[in-house]
Amino acid sequence: MPQLNPAPWFAILMFSWLVFLTVIPPKILGHIFPNEPTTQSAKKANPEPWNWPWH
Repeated sequence: MPQLNPAPWFAILMFSWLVFLTVIPPKILGHIFPNEPTTQSAKKANPEPWNWPWH
């Protein structure tokens, strides 16, 4: 029964996590997103007060 011998399964587990943590993240982070956010101006908008009649 292969479940009772942990040697090959542990090696496969360690190798797969090594691949997940070293090879895949740089490939995913290397993509360029087409809709980069633009910087907003630091000037605050001056809103006009509302003159609604409330009575």
